[in-house]
Amino acid sequence: MAEQATELSVPVPWGEIRGKVWGPDRGRPVLCLHGWADNCGSFSTLIPLLPKECRYVAVDLAGHGLSSHRPPGAFYSSPEYVADVCRVVDALQLKNLSIIGHSMGGDIAAMFASLFPEMVEALVLLDAFGFLPTDTTEISKVMRQGMDETLEYEKKTEKKKRVYTYEKAAERLLAANPTLSEQSVNILLERGLLQVEGGFAFSRDLRVNFKNVIRMSWEQSLEFQARIQASLLVVLADSGFDRILSEPAQSRFTTTLLQCLRDRNHTVVTAPGDHYVHLSKPEVVAPFVSDFLRSKVLSRSIREHKL
Repeated sequence: MAEQATELSVPVPWGEIRGKVWGPDRGRPVLCLHGWADNCGSFSTLIPLLPKECRYVAVDLAGHGLSSHRPPGAFYSSPEYVADVCRVVDALQLKNLSIIGHSMGGDIAAMFASLFPEMVEALVLLDAFGFLPTDTTEISKVMRQGMDETLEYEKKTEKKKRVYTYEKAAERLLAANPTLSEQSVNILLERGLLQVEGGFAFSRDLRVNFKNVIRMSWEQSLEFQARIQASLLVVLADSGFDRILSEPAQSRFTTTLLQCLRDRNHTVVTAPGDHYVHLSKPEVVAPFVSDFLRSKVLSRSIREHKL
C-alpha cells in the first residue's frame, strides 16, 4: 500500500478521537483497535501488508495516543470504549465494517460485534480472546480495586505528568514491554509522547492504568460470544497474551473459550512471536489476516458487484 496515511479526527462530547486512515475512499472499511496503553501506531507496520482494496481506520482509543482524555470523574472500561466505536462509526457513516483488534482492542471489537452483530462483516482478534472472564470469586475484589484506584487519584490535587528525555521515555516503555523491538518502541512513541517544557511526557491518561471496573463472568462471556454473527479469525502468538495474563486465574478459561469458537466454525491459528508480533514482525501475521479479509469480505464484494 504505497499511499501515506492521513490523520483522522472525530469530535466526541469531551474532545476528539484521533487516528490514521489508509486506503481508497471507497474501500471496504476495516476499523483497527489497539491494545491497552498503546495507540494506533500499533498497526503502522501491518496495514501496508494487507489487501489494498480495503480502507483501514486505526484510532487512538480515548485516553491513548493523541485522543482526548475522558472528563474528570469518568472511568475507562469496555462499554465506554464500545460507545466510542459507535461514535466513530456513526461519524464516518459506516453501515457495515470489519474490525481488527489487538489485545484490549480485540475485547472491545468482540463486544461491539456482539452488541451490533448486524454491522460487523468480519472480526480479527490479534492475541486476544474476545471475552476473557474474571473468576467469579475475584470479580468484587477487582471492581473494588478499580474504584479505589480511581477515587484515590481524584483526591490528588497535584496531577503533573512526569517529564522525561526521549531516551528515558523509550527505556520506560521498553521496561514495561520487554519484547518490543527498538523500532516498535519508536513507532509507539510517535503518538505516545507529547513535547512539554523540559522534555517529553507520555500522552496517555494515567487513569487507563487502573483496573477495569466492568467485569464479565464465564456465563456472560459465552453468551456474548454466541451473539457474534461475523466471520471470526483469532491469531494467537505462541509466546503472547496467554503467558502475560495479569490475573492468573483467567488462564484456565482460555482453552475452553477457544474451543467454543472452533465449535462455531470460527478460525483459530497460532503465529510464532510475542504479544506484539503484529507490530514487530507483521509479515508473520499479515498472510493470515489478508487471506481472511479476501475470503470473508472482498470475495463478498465481488459477488455483490456481479449481482
